[in-house]
Amino acid sequence: MIVYVTGGAGFLGSHLCDKLIEQSHQVVCIDNLLTGTRKNIEHLLDNPNFEFLEHDVTKPLPDNIHADQVYHLASPASPNFKSPKSYHALAFETMQVNTTGTWNLAQWCVKNGAKFLFASTSEIYGDPLQHPQKEEYRGNVSTTGPRSVYDEAKRFGETITAAFIRSKGLDGKIIRIFNTYGPRMAIDDGRVVTEFIKASLEHRFFPVFGDGTQTRSFCYVSDLIDGIVLTMKKGAIGEIYNLGNPNEYTVLELGKKIIKLTNSESELVTKEPLPEDDPLQRCPDITKAKDQLGWVPKIGLEEGLKKTIEYYNGKLNH
Repeated sequence: MIVYVTGGAGFLGSHLCDKLIEQSHQVVCIDNLLTGTRKNIEHLLDNPNFEFLEHDVTKPLPDNIHADQVYHLASPASPNFKSPKSYHALAFETMQVNTTGTWNLAQWCVKNGAKFLFASTSEIYGDPLQHPQKEEYRGNVSTTGPRSVYDEAKRFGETITAAFIRSKGLDGKIIRIFNTYGPRMAIDDGRVVTEFIKASLEHRFFPVFGDGTQTRSFCYVSDLIDGIVLTMKKGAIGEIYNLGNPNEYTVLELGKKIIKLTNSESELVTKEPLPEDDPLQRCPDITKAKDQLGWVPKIGLEEGLKKTIEYYNGKLNH
């Protein structure tokens, strides 16, 4: 089977490429390297079943190529204002890839008879008033706030996908990805897991936004990739699936676990105000994924953090 992965040189995309290669598919990684990196896929470049195509999906794919499946993961994803690769710094690119890019790919899939999966996000729920969040929940979001360039672009990407399914015969599915972590996350992307690990390994103080009681659920990358592949294989056309680990932790609990696992002298300092529109609770209801896909996360937070810390310990010491 020929499978395209957009954003395939990114954190999640590269792990998805690995999984698909393991399953003996022919994989074409499509990435413009705006936030992805060749380092994430260099171990695959000599594999005869792997091909890298440097391309921006806001431009149409060539007509003379073929795929059986397209996983659309291309998008900046970091919320860190300071990161040069965040969706704040790349606001217009973020909006374009999730809207124009999604439109182009959905249209191409209809024309070529390929199955399509759009990777959306738990951010479409905003600062949720429902807890945990079910797929039917429509969210509590700002259309003009600082996070809207990502949240609203993903919401419109879902709309585009749904419209192509409903009116153009697209064989498409949508996933909403909750907080995911693991090796190959950019160390400077500003996400809480990488920030805490980096600070702990460097034995320095690191600030916590708000009072640290805001909660997140953390899914290890291999679990998420299994869920993505199962969605393409077993998911019903037109359905949306939450993918994430429903075990919930406060930011302070996460920080203390990382300090313990790294034997760090770091301390948590709660002094930074919460960023605007930052959600106080974020936790998936994965009943639908369990029932329809047979998917449940297997890797607990401590086990996943150990694997992630080992990876970054090696990176920071070389």
